Amino acid sequence: MVLEGNPEVGSPRTSDLQHPGNQGSCLLSSPGEDAQPGEEPIKYGELIVLGYNGCLGSGDKGRRRSRLALSRRPHANGVKPDVMHHISTPLVSKIGRSTENMIDFVVTDTSPGGGAAEGPSAQSTISRYACRILCDRRPPYTARIYAAGFDASSNIFLGERAAKWRTPDGLMDGLTTNGVLVMHPAGGFSEDSAPGVWREISVCGNVYTLRDSRSAQQRGKLVENESNVLQDGSLIDLCGATLLWRTPAGLLRAPTLKQLEAQRQEANAARPQCPVGLSTLAFPSPARGRTAPDKQQPWVYVRCGHVHGYHGWGCRRERGPQERECPLCRLVGPYVPLWLGQEAGLCLDPGPPSHAFAPCGHVCSEKTARYWAQTPLPHGTHAFHAACPFCGAWLTGEHGCVRLIFQGPLD
Repeated sequence: MVLEGNPEVGSPRTSDLQHPGNQGSCLLSSPGEDAQPGEEPIKYGELIVLGYNGCLGSGDKGRRRSRLALSRRPHANGVKPDVMHHISTPLVSKIGRSTENMIDFVVTDTSPGGGAAEGPSAQSTISRYACRILCDRRPPYTARIYAAGFDASSNIFLGERAAKWRTPDGLMDGLTTNGVLVMHPAGGFSEDSAPGVWREISVCGNVYTLRDSRSAQQRGKLVENESNVLQDGSLIDLCGATLLWRTPAGLLRAPTLKQLEAQRQEANAARPQCPVGLSTLAFPSPARGRTAPDKQQPWVYVRCGHVHGYHGWGCRRERGPQERECPLCRLVGPYVPLWLGQEAGLCLDPGPPSHAFAPCGHVCSEKTARYWAQTPLPHGTHAFHAACPFCGAWLTGEHGCVRLIFQGPLD
């Protein structure tokens, strides 16, 4: 099925996330009047891809990046559905290619544990044109999300196996093959936040309960009292990559990179020590990147939270290669290096780095750790699992995170 768009109809700013091969991409636009010459740029919000901790492994370049700011264009370029056609054979065209000029944001499937899925066996599950985001050009600059996206010819193509139907008002609606899921947090994205309920968004922006599986042809039930309007902290799952939407007002409450660096220096200035080796520990500078841990890197027993320097004793290889026995409390569990979370937009508050996710060891504030530890993220066709927002590793243990216990200097 092909939905043909009408570019003459004013609509809000569009953002299409598309998938070429093992990648997806995002197109942004808006309706209404053009911006005036010399007018200050208006920022609608930011999209942050979970699992990259502030930067792609290969670096943020062009349209492939871990974070994208959505700003008002000089000229509106919104498109709305207009005409529907049924076709019996696929059209030969450059559909679903991230080289098209209107694509603004390219996303790649994120593997659990952090980074992009690589290799020829890493089959992507993100739809070629996964979704679009429409933002009003006038205050309050409301952002709405829709499944699927218009291509350079102003067409939306839904595959033969995609769920599709005619609405009571005579329009066509449908779902992408693996769906676009959205979750709005209860209480906003703040210290009092709680996870909301995952829903599926249709091509026309209607809200539905989840299908029995991601690719089932039977849609869920229409949820009439909910909308496709994005809120600060809304999560967007494309079945392969999950994105966080932050509003400008929400980002003002988030810590800045300068604040995160000040917290790192403050933690190091306290001169925490290994309680056994008595060596001074220090969090490495973010400029080093996540390379091999250095000799001052703090390590943690994720079951109890006791922080040590690296050592080679206490191994319990019968329990696994990373299983160690804590010399202070004798609990046996993973023993991993600690890494500070560097993507400030994922933090709920500017609190001190007091907790670490288990088992990856990424460190953030208590409220940030507890929120993500209780937030189920979609995985596969019908599973949900809490994951570290900084690297994508699935969380383990009773709470998914642990309070860090440092020992201060003896002098």
